[in-house]
Amino acid sequence: MESAEHDVKMRLLLAAKKLFSRQGFDGTTVRQICEEAGANVALVSYYFGGKDNMYRALFDMSFPESLLLEGEEAKQDPVKAIKLLIRKVIAYQANDPELVRLIQQESAQSTPRVAIVQKYLVPVWQMARDILEEGRRQGVFHFRSLDNTFLYVWGGILFPRDFGFFNPVIREPLPSTEEKIADVTRFVLGALGYNGDPEPETP
Repeated sequence: MESAEHDVKMRLLLAAKKLFSRQGFDGTTVRQICEEAGANVALVSYYFGGKDNMYRALFDMSFPESLLLEGEEAKQDPVKAIKLLIRKVIAYQANDPELVRLIQQESAQSTPRVAIVQKYLVPVWQMARDILEEGRRQGVFHFRSLDNTFLYVWGGILFPRDFGFFNPVIREPLPSTEEKIADVTRFVLGALGYNGDPEPETP
């Protein structure tokens, strides 16, 4: 019985993620989620207590804890840490584009659910800031403003190549995940004034 309940809950959450990322939270109804999942409409209330709680459960299920590096690892070798962070974030984008689109929607529209998204992202953001700050302290990164540098680096990692907005001037085909990791790693390290090996961290 527990296995069957788990299967239904997972189907509901996966359906919600798919529809929320395509239609937005407000544009998606509980009925649509249940139709997508092949489940009875009453089960959303039964398992989650409503659509809002389902949204929270969706992040509990999908957000990768693996994005967080060990604090000491970042302090000991900030160059390796920033390379590894770039790899993990871009791989995560490739593996779960629906959740990434959902995060982008919420942040762009400043919805009431931004606080839920921030709960998961703030530890990753703080870790990125700590890596940058430690790199500057060790003299391997060179920049004036920690806040501005964090924003530029994070934006460079996250901005989706398939966003479509710049299509009128984009000529090259979409890069593979490994090509994007390599390009972003070289770009970020160059921007940070790093003089060592700019090659990405190997998987």
